Amino acid sequence: MINNRSLLIVAGLGALAWLGSNSLYIVDETERALKLRFGAIVEEDIQPGLHFKIPITQTVRKFDSRVLTLDTDPSRYLTLEQKAVIVDSYVKWQIVDPTRYYEATSGDEMTALGLIQPRVDESLRNEFGRLDLQEIISEKRDDLMTSSAEELDELMRNELGVAIRDIRVKQIDLPDDVSSAVYERMRSERQREAREWRAQGSEEAERIRANADRRREVLLAQAEERAETLRGEGDAEAAGIYAGAYQQDPEFFSFYRSLNAYLDSFDGEGDMMVLEPDSDFFRYLNQFESLEETGNGGE
Repeated sequence: MINNRSLLIVAGLGALAWLGSNSLYIVDETERALKLRFGAIVEEDIQPGLHFKIPITQTVRKFDSRVLTLDTDPSRYLTLEQKAVIVDSYVKWQIVDPTRYYEATSGDEMTALGLIQPRVDESLRNEFGRLDLQEIISEKRDDLMTSSAEELDELMRNELGVAIRDIRVKQIDLPDDVSSAVYERMRSERQREAREWRAQGSEEAERIRANADRRREVLLAQAEERAETLRGEGDAEAAGIYAGAYQQDPEFFSFYRSLNAYLDSFDGEGDMMVLEPDSDFFRYLNQFESLEETGNGGE
């Protein structure tokens, strides 16, 4: 009896443990969940936390609610000028409506990717078809994908219950037959821009040089004017000093100037002057000779 009772207790505890483990479930913060009864949805969009379900008859399907990445294969598209480009891109997508997602894909991620990729390919094909090559290879090409992402997002929400968060172009390659023409066009464009910049630089240099020359002429004229003013003031001051010196001893100053004139006149070898002996230029020399003769006579 005791053994049978113990077995019943153990069996009951086991049944309770099994019932508890199959009745309680946890939805993580990164998940979205649905409760199903024999495949039919009985509870939608279950929030994160601890929840209860009826064992056997009810099941729970959980889906990753984080932003997922679909890395597409490189595809060949035609531009507005009917030039081919090979585009490597990726798509960021997220489950936002678990019910619609389950109904469209049965909760299978590979099925969802198989439905999303053709839509993305079609959207990119249409987008590149309305752009010329210059717009595609420009730095603003990521901005050009915004409208495609918005249109595709609305479509995928309605069809699959997923949101298209972003479409990005990783790389754009050109076929060999297009590359040469594009590079030649780019080279010509850069050369044209270089010529324009050189022309603008030369024009600016000439303008700066002309301004510098004009300022130089103005500064030289101002300096010359100032120099002439200072020279005139100096000459006037010198004349005033000379005049003052003349007034103190006119005879001595006249004598001093005559001596300087003698020195300047007879400084070089072979200098010759034709003057009358009694010229005023020799006045002080004649006086000196007269003084010598008077002194000799006195002796």
